[in-house]
Amino acid sequence: MRLHSISSTTVALFTATALITISIVSTIVALRNAWFELNENQIMYLYSTSAQVIAAVYGLTLTGYLFFRSELLREARNDETRALSIEKVEGRYLKQLIVITFLVGFTIILTNLVIVQEGAGNTLFLTTLMNTAQTSFAISFAAISIFVLDVVTPHNVEAASQAIQNELDPGHSLQATEGSLERFLRTYNEIERILVDATGSLKPFIEALESSPKYKRTSNTRLAEMLWRGRRIKHHLFAQLKDLITLRNAIIHGAEPVVSQEMVDKSQAVLLELREALQDTAPTENAETPNYL
Repeated sequence: MRLHSISSTTVALFTATALITISIVSTIVALRNAWFELNENQIMYLYSTSAQVIAAVYGLTLTGYLFFRSELLREARNDETRALSIEKVEGRYLKQLIVITFLVGFTIILTNLVIVQEGAGNTLFLTTLMNTAQTSFAISFAAISIFVLDVVTPHNVEAASQAIQNELDPGHSLQATEGSLERFLRTYNEIERILVDATGSLKPFIEALESSPKYKRTSNTRLAEMLWRGRRIKHHLFAQLKDLITLRNAIIHGAEPVVSQEMVDKSQAVLLELREALQDTAPTENAETPNYL
């Protein structure tokens, strides 16, 4: 099983359950028959060191991820067809970092409380803090390790593309409903050509977008949005175009270059509707130019 196939919500719930369960069990064991008995110096050294170690590991992990994220953003700028898949990957990593940040912060707070409470004389409370702090330390370290393995696992962008394809075209994997990929791509190319031709009158605005350092080329989704905001197509058609563009990008970057017959038929229906919409809403010379930027 790929790490990317496990949802971030599942990871967060498992982490919280493990933290609570192990903390309770370890505390009960410590109160009944402790495996280790620590003196004052050992407690001070162990928990101060734990806080320093987990903070250092977290800092290194975060620094490495920032460099990795810069590379992902560069790939998205250079190839707009991968942008949505990369955005999905980034969202997954962000959720994991939020969980890790909470765990690291929680661990540091607990270790500080252990040091503060060491001389208080409340054995039950101190024992609970000590076991919970070390459990949090171990789970934080494990969470960071899993995160690093997830980041360095190859083909994560392809896996994200596959997930997007599964969302937009759930029937593509069924052989009985498989359609012609060639026909789908031919229809898509025709839609792309129409979008470019239809936005020819918007060339100054497109050039302004392309001059921005964030864009190498105006994406097909952006062209469709321009037509929608220019009142040349309706919103439902724009949404359908956006889904088709997203699906096509997911197919060419995913693991399974297949498409369902339903999506092949839908693409042709969208093509016909797009042609009719543009014929009925040809721009006039005196029409007010909308603000696209």
